[in-house]
Parts: sequence; C-alpha cells; structure tokens
Amino acid sequence: MKVFISADIEGVADLASFTEAGWDNPQLYTLGMEQMSREVGAVCRGAVAAGAKLITVKDAHGSGLNIFHKYLPEEAELVRGEMRSPYSMIGGIDSSYDAVIFVGYHDAAGQAGNPMAHTISSRKIRGITINGLPAGEFHIFSYAAAALGVPTVMISGDAAICAKAKAVQEKIETVVSKRGEAAAVVCRHPKVVERDLEEAAKRALSGDLSRYRYALPQQFQVVVAYQKHFDAAHASYYWNTERVDGHTVRFTADSYGEVLRFFHFVLA
Repeated sequence: MKVFISADIEGVADLASFTEAGWDNPQLYTLGMEQMSREVGAVCRGAVAAGAKLITVKDAHGSGLNIFHKYLPEEAELVRGEMRSPYSMIGGIDSSYDAVIFVGYHDAAGQAGNPMAHTISSRKIRGITINGLPAGEFHIFSYAAAALGVPTVMISGDAAICAKAKAVQEKIETVVSKRGEAAAVVCRHPKVVERDLEEAAKRALSGDLSRYRYALPQQFQVVVAYQKHFDAAHASYYWNTERVDGHTVRFTADSYGEVLRFFHFVLA
C-alpha cells in the first residue's frame, strides 16, 4: 500500500497565531515545526501498522522546509521545498497512491474556525467558493486527489475544517486538535492528539479504501475574492474568467485539472 500525506502547520495542536507558524519568532516557529513533525510521525506510524510499504510526506507549509525527517519512520520519504506545480500542497502525488491523508489543516479564508483561517495566502485571498460552497486548502487538494482516483481517507486539524471535510465525505476519519474561539484556540493536549492520530490512521487505512471515494461535479464554478482590487484585475485576464466586482472574479470549467491550473496562476 502506498500512502500520500500532505502536512500543514496551522491546524496542529496548540498553535494559535501566525507568529508561531513563521520566522517572525524563530523560537516559537521551531516549536511549531516540532509539533508538526510529531503529528506527521504519528500518522506515519499508524499507516505502517495498517500495512503501508511506502509513505510519501509532502511538507506543504510555506516553503516546505518545516518537517524534521528524524520524527518519521524509515518507511517515509519526505518531499521538501516547493514543487511549483498545480498540485502544490500534494505535489508529488499520482494515481499510483492508494490513499491521501491531510494533517494539520485549518479552516478556510473567510471562515471563523481558526484564528489563522486562510486559503493559500492570508494577505491576498479574502475567500474562495467552488460551486457556491466555501473552499479551503483541504477542498482544493482533496478534489485534486479525487480527480486522480486517489481517495481521501483522513484529515486532522481544527474542529471547523474537520466538520467541513465530513460534509465532503461523511466516512472520512477526523482528528480534532483544537477549536477556534475568536482570536484564541482551545487545544487538546498534544500527546493525546498524537495518540489519536496514530490510531485513526491505522483505522482509516484498514479495509476497503473505496468507501472513501466520492464523485466530483461535472462542472466547476470557482469564485475568488481578493483583498486588493488590483489582484482581481490581474486575475480577470485568465482564460474563461470574468470580473464580478472590484475584488472578485469567477472562473468556470468542466475539468478539475483546469481549475487547478487556474489556481496555480491566480492565487500565488
């Protein structure tokens, strides 16, 4: 069994602020990187217990230089750095994988489930919808995996993104690390989260994985609202894209591959 793991940082246990997720405060950031690494390691151990022979971990936060490989079992290879492809946070995945797991994910831009709620760029993106539903990084890349035929079996992160993942696929395994309350988070103990992650990964990857498959829509209407009007002006020149208002554009496509291509060029 081949398993792909995409790991972000804003949804891991205890982190409450972007200060802990970037180089503004190296000491706090290092602690966040360590917790991110521990949570990914726990998921990897659960995957090995379920029979995984190869685990590919994509470090999907920022420049992709956060995870300490020493926290992962030897069955895990680590993708560090930026793939610079439309698959971005699942860069390196292909149809040969049996499952994908999202670790440390967070609520979407414009949503209230995490003080660090954002989609791709908190500085640039006000909100994204796909066919009218608020879409965050989980939605974008779980759909991308589904288009390749790879089922999403598990997600961990804040309570809000776990609930939204259940709305996409009700059988998905979820592990909640914390819940957001305004500019604060209420956190479960990291060791408890790590134990739950290992057990949930083993459970998620056992049995018939086809139970996690879901059908994508036949057509996609994507609406992106930008923080700055000039970013909307720039994006409006992309193929098949129209300006909705000063800050917003709308893109339509029949192929999710085209949606990923659109995101690749207008969200960065």
